[in-house]
Amino acid sequence: MEFRPCIDIHNGKVKQIVGGTLQDQGDLARENFVSSQDAAFFASLYRQAGLRGGHIILLNARDSEYYDATKQQALKALKAYPGGLQVGGGITPENAWEFLEAGASHVIVTSYVFQDGHILFDRLRKLVQEVGREHIVLDVSCKKWKDGYRVMTDRWQKMTDEKVDHELLGRLAGYCDEFLIHAVDVEGKAEGIEKELAAMLGAWKESPVTYAGGVHNMDDLRLIRELGQGHVNVTIGSALDLFGGNMKWEEVLAMCGR
Repeated sequence: MEFRPCIDIHNGKVKQIVGGTLQDQGDLARENFVSSQDAAFFASLYRQAGLRGGHIILLNARDSEYYDATKQQALKALKAYPGGLQVGGGITPENAWEFLEAGASHVIVTSYVFQDGHILFDRLRKLVQEVGREHIVLDVSCKKWKDGYRVMTDRWQKMTDEKVDHELLGRLAGYCDEFLIHAVDVEGKAEGIEKELAAMLGAWKESPVTYAGGVHNMDDLRLIRELGQGHVNVTIGSALDLFGGNMKWEEVLAMCGR
């Protein structure tokens, strides 16, 4: 289990938000934490700690008045840690190389390939052809529903018909290097993890997977290590002391390793 750090950027600021409250209209979100430091500060911190595979998420839509400011923060972070971070948020074949050439190791993709309730495999193939499978992370953000978990898109605002299970991961694994799984119901709340989801991911051993959502203490980390059978990686946002929480990041590093 590796610790994968995060840099979430909204309205040009590094923030931690409650995932389910994000709205494109008005660029609104319920905020847990707004940093006085810029994204490059956190990227440099992660570089000094020897952490790789962390993710930068641009939380503004590309037509937002804040998108350019958010994008500039992301580019500064990539410059501060070239090759060490992944970037997501509005990624398409047309703009992916801009971020890769700026220093991203991978681009993280959701909404481009999950639209109108389904997976658009022609778009997946186009993306792979453009940037290479080795540079792609699929963000399978999901929400609890009647029959399990459903994929959420458009910054966690739209539910698709795709059920998140081993069958879905198997269909997608040939198009990406790894998966990032956000548990939207608990994202940003720091009130506990989605145990059922973590256990399902722990039984999947075909590709690297990072779990995100709800981690709020060291017991949650131990639970992810147990349910994830040691190979599910983890990210922590609002609960981490870097973002105003109570979990000391030095202790997180000690438990997860670098």
